[in-house]
Formats: sequence, structure tokens, C-alpha cells
Amino acid sequence: MTDNLSLRRLGFLTIGLFDEQNPRGGHETTLEIIERGERLGYDSAWLRQRHLQYGISSPIAVIAAATQRTSRIELGTAVIPLGAENPLRLAEDLATVDVLSGGRVNPGVSVGRPFHYDDWKHALYPDTFDEEDFTYRRVERLIEAVRGDRVSDFAGADGIVEEYSDRVQPHAEGLIDRLWYGAGSERSVRWAAEHGLNLLTSSVISGELGDDFDENQRHQIEVYRESYQGVGAPRVSQGLVVIPTDSATPGQVRRYEEYVERRLPRTTSGHGPKNTLFARDLIGTSEQIAEQLNELHAFRLVDEVAFALPFSFEQVDYDQLIEDIAGELAPRLGWRPRGGQIVQNAGGAAAVSE
Repeated sequence: MTDNLSLRRLGFLTIGLFDEQNPRGGHETTLEIIERGERLGYDSAWLRQRHLQYGISSPIAVIAAATQRTSRIELGTAVIPLGAENPLRLAEDLATVDVLSGGRVNPGVSVGRPFHYDDWKHALYPDTFDEEDFTYRRVERLIEAVRGDRVSDFAGADGIVEEYSDRVQPHAEGLIDRLWYGAGSERSVRWAAEHGLNLLTSSVISGELGDDFDENQRHQIEVYRESYQGVGAPRVSQGLVVIPTDSATPGQVRRYEEYVERRLPRTTSGHGPKNTLFARDLIGTSEQIAEQLNELHAFRLVDEVAFALPFSFEQVDYDQLIEDIAGELAPRLGWRPRGGQIVQNAGGAAAVSE
């Protein structure tokens, strides 16, 4: 397979942290970052989902708000764990928001038991917590509902004014082609490929070939593309943590370096029965990070990214990071914003010139 050194689509991923005593502030910050991302020319913005934490618990609701404050940037979830969702109801929400967005929603999902499931299963599924199906069948149900398959035995008029459909309404044409699966093992990437889903691969995967993160991720991408049975070209988006320091203050650089240092030990070997591997955070100037990325075999196989913004940073930090990524790092990787080019505005920050 030919290595691809030209980045075609640029995205960022955020968890959307907030203060429990002032949750609106954190959610507003997330929306403002998405708006800034659109102005900088980003192709996509992605939201993580966190249950019973101080992060985004309802990414679809936040995306719905973002659709009314943006006009071009695509909006994705990376990922919604389906273990806490009803696939039919989720399909209704996704379709509704996709219609409102003008066809910009990119749902990313995964399956498995929710984290800390035993601690809150009685609140989630009080009568069925031991019977819930957390297998791939849950994704198949979502696929069927999003695709517009029949989900009801009744369609037609009921009474004088009530009209019913036998498929999810609204039906969002094209949404099924923008459905992604967050996979981290050879089995899961093969399943995603065989079911025609796009692939989200992140900084956390299973090390089935040993402890070399890059080798394992490259193998999984190759397996996915070789196994793909969908319509059109298979899409793969890679999510790594990159922390460019081009315009960072000395204080920011110190905090960033401390953050990376705290997380470094987990990257030295695999963890647990699945030999879970964590990618190293990449920190430095954009020139240094670009050199490191282009040395990664897995990165050279993709032309789409959703760079993950680090946890627990402040809005001023996120503003600096997404500006340096769009204005300094991504152009070094071959990316250019659609409809314009990156320039420096009067304040020195990157912006798009149409």
C-alpha cells in the first residue's frame, strides 16, 4: 500500500470539561472552540462522551447547539458507547440533528459494557441490567435504524390526523455513509470493515503484535482496508494527542511538559489482558511534531485526523493549540483549508482567508 503523506482533512477532538457548580461555562467553552475551529478552516470537530463525569454526557445535544452556531464544519462523536443507548432512540436524535446541520453529523460509536457498569446499572437498566446485549448486534440495530430499514409493523393513518411511519423519522439521507466505528483490535476493525463503517482509530488500541504501538496501529489500518465491504472508498481517521508550542507562553510550555511527563509511563508497555497500548503524546514545535508524525507508519497510511485536545487544560490553552495546529502544524503535513488559505490576522493568530 502506498504511504500517504498529504493530510486531506483536519479535525480536533475534545472532552468538554466543566465545573460542577457552573456547568454552562464549560459547555459554552466547547461551543466557542468549535466556532473558532470553523473560522480556522478545520474540516471537523469531534466530541467525546463521558457518563457521570464532568465532561460531555450528551454530545448530540451539544452538537445540536453547535449546528446553529456554525455553517460548514462537520460535527462528530468519538465515540458514543452504545451500551448506555437505545439504538432506535439514538437514531432519531442523530437524524434530527443531522437534518438541522444540513448533513454535517458524523456519528462515531462503539460497543461493550459501559465503564463502571456495576456501579450504575440499576439506574440505567433497573429491570434488564443482566440481560442487555452489548455485542455488535447493538451496532447493527443502529445501522438498520439510521439506514431507514423497517422498524415498526405499522405504517399509515391512525385516527383523523395522526400519520405513522414504519421507519425512523426524520430520515437523514446520507447519514449512514457518515457512520464511524471506534475500533482498537483486529477483530473490531475487521467487523467495522465488513459492515461498511468508517474507522476511527485512536491513541488507545490493543497490542496484538507486541508492544509497538505504531506497528499494531498500522496493521489494524491495513486489515481494515483489506476487509472493507462498504460503498465507496474506506475512510480512516486517526486520533493522537499533539501539543504544538509555537505560540505558547513559557508558563504554558511548562504545564504542557508536566502533563506529558505524567502520562509518559503508561506508554512504555502494554496493560491488562488485552495488552492495551497508549500512544505517546507529541509535544514540541510544529516542525518537530510534523517530523515525528511522518516517521509513524500508521500516520502515513491516513489522510484524515482528529487530533485530541489534552484533558484539563484551560480555554486559552485550547485556543493556542488549535490555532497552532491549523496555522503551523497541519500545513507542514500537506493540509490546506477548503476555500481559503491560512494567514496571520492582526493579532498574530491563524485565520482563513477566503
